[in-house]
Amino acid sequence: MDGKKLVSIIGEKIPGFVPLDISAEYADEISLKVVPADFKGVCLVLHKILASPVMMIFAVDERADSGVFVIYSCFADMQQGHWITVKIDITADQPSFESLSKSIYSANLFEREIWEMFGIKPQGHPDLRSLHLHNEICSPGNHPLRKDFISLTAGELSEYKFIRVEGEGIFEVPVGPVHAGIIGPGHFRFSAAGEPIINLEIRLGFTHRGVEKLMEGKAPAEGLRLAERVSGDSSFAHGLAFCRAMEKISGIVIPGQVEYARAIFLELERMYNHVNDLGGIALDVGFGFPAAFASVIKEALLQLNDQLSGSRYLKDINTIGGARIEIDEAKAILIKETLKNIGRDFGELQEMLFTNVSFMDRVDGTGILHRKIAEDLGIVGMAGRASGIAHDLRKSFPGVYREAKFRIITAQSGDVQARLRVRTMEFEESLRLIVFFISRISNNTKAPENIDVKQGTALGYSEGWRGPILYWLKINAAGRIERCIIVDPSFHNWPGLSHAVLGNIIPDFPLCNKSFDLSYAGNDL
Repeated sequence: MDGKKLVSIIGEKIPGFVPLDISAEYADEISLKVVPADFKGVCLVLHKILASPVMMIFAVDERADSGVFVIYSCFADMQQGHWITVKIDITADQPSFESLSKSIYSANLFEREIWEMFGIKPQGHPDLRSLHLHNEICSPGNHPLRKDFISLTAGELSEYKFIRVEGEGIFEVPVGPVHAGIIGPGHFRFSAAGEPIINLEIRLGFTHRGVEKLMEGKAPAEGLRLAERVSGDSSFAHGLAFCRAMEKISGIVIPGQVEYARAIFLELERMYNHVNDLGGIALDVGFGFPAAFASVIKEALLQLNDQLSGSRYLKDINTIGGARIEIDEAKAILIKETLKNIGRDFGELQEMLFTNVSFMDRVDGTGILHRKIAEDLGIVGMAGRASGIAHDLRKSFPGVYREAKFRIITAQSGDVQARLRVRTMEFEESLRLIVFFISRISNNTKAPENIDVKQGTALGYSEGWRGPILYWLKINAAGRIERCIIVDPSFHNWPGLSHAVLGNIIPDFPLCNKSFDLSYAGNDL
């Protein structure tokens, strides 16, 4: 779909629509600049015709150059393989725009973030409570992502206004933000009538680090190292999305051999996380032996990662223009032999889980997220596919995955069992994909030594194990990062957990939670 055709389709829904500008600088991106009065209408049309949630809404402070803020709203055309962005200018003296949230729920958290970080008000938004900057550490009126921001002004302790369900026999159970073990901090407030959960409100932001602010002024190589440390279990996928944005801006064409190597590491990252979650789900129902066996498989994968790259969690492999690690013949043999053993062990793990009646009784029908609700909430990635949403960037923006005849794994029931089965089948698909990619590698996969960093903007992306990871970059004339927007799939999917637990008992919450296994750090940027 080209820009003119897109405008024609929108014009059929909005008579007289004329964009201020149409641009398609990259083959996979179409950008429409519109007047603020058309912003909501155009976004609603794109949401409907593309069946896409709002993939990201963000602001850029361009007051120093043009005296305005710019709002971008991005949708994914999963059928044609395009990112479609709608943008508007917001005057600095009246920083506001019409909210999308009442019509498109997936815009909700993005708009709250814009209000909090920039002080640009989404008019008509039903809930503008703080998201990341809790009152006790930041007083109202601090907007860290404005260019003239200097430092945070400490706030005062005050009560956070949770949404409360009131009535006879209803009680609240607060859990967190500090939890047992090493998981991140998050506050979960359950409302229950007897045993069933009737409401769950999740409050996050306790590990907010200001990553997007830290990116400002960094050289791209420094930004890449920071990107790989946004969410530790998705280091490679985050680094890959960052690199792809930089490569588009600088016009770098990636050789097929590099794409094969990147795909191998991306699938290895998916595998160790999926098997880790299978073990975690087993552990949460007291099924100790398969949980321990899953840990053995995960450790074998981490050791393989270390032997291949020197990093168990696949850090410092990506570089702009390629990969630091060359997969030679010896490493290819190591991968194939190791995965052969892992595949055998994984088959035994599946048999332990799926033939145990007690285990299956716990996961079957627990934590259901119906497809319609998942679509309305904008759930993405593995959690969305378990509810029947067949979206995967590896299919829509295939690259070398087309050669491998990649197939999307979906389930329909949307419960813990569905998320369990999607993980097992994706693990097996990753095994197949890696063997295919190894058979295609024959040349050097290292990056060029000198990169000419250019000025511009672009969207980079990868399908991490949780779902799509997006990086939008603006590089200035000095070759430094002017603005970096990061969207981890967890930011989309936490509301899905809140809905999946409804009607379940509180003791089943850990099981539901682990079946999503969302990232606190990836959310609390």
